[in-house]
Amino acid sequence: MSTLNTVIDHPDRRLVVALPHTYERAREHYEALVPEADLAALHRSGSWAQKLELAGSNAPHGFMRYYTADIAAVMAGSARSWSAMQYLMGNHTIAERMYRHDPSVMLHAPLRTLLYTDPGGGTRLAVDQPSLLFASYGDARIAEVGEELDALLARLLALLDADPPKELTPRPGEGRPIR
Repeated sequence: MSTLNTVIDHPDRRLVVALPHTYERAREHYEALVPEADLAALHRSGSWAQKLELAGSNAPHGFMRYYTADIAAVMAGSARSWSAMQYLMGNHTIAERMYRHDPSVMLHAPLRTLLYTDPGGGTRLAVDQPSLLFASYGDARIAEVGEELDALLARLLALLDADPPKELTPRPGEGRPIR
């Protein structure tokens, strides 16, 4: 048993993406594209093959929602009222490809996202860039999955009618295709 602590400083990049729709429309669209995880079916599934099959049908665009919180309801009565929903979005079958090498990756999987109205009344989606989070684990196999998550996130943003930040797109010769 090790008694040594580890402290890891790592870069992070918060992506705050403008969505072209009203908050309500963007929320409905996001929740349709990122369906709620069927946790009951997941717990009933007996084998990893069944979990893979379930994820394939439950996450048509690569992601599903494991948690949803209405932040506006939690903050009701505070000095400022905003529309805001927080989500944990991911895919356990993708996360497993990192978890098998280091269980501490689950600190960043699933991804935390926030859909909210900004001070000007626009709709935004905020998320930390997956590739930077997972590169901090110092394992090329984990970093590769982080790059794949960047590509999935860019696709999701495009489906939400947003312009994905250029930081999510690998430069020519970098990155790997999604498997």
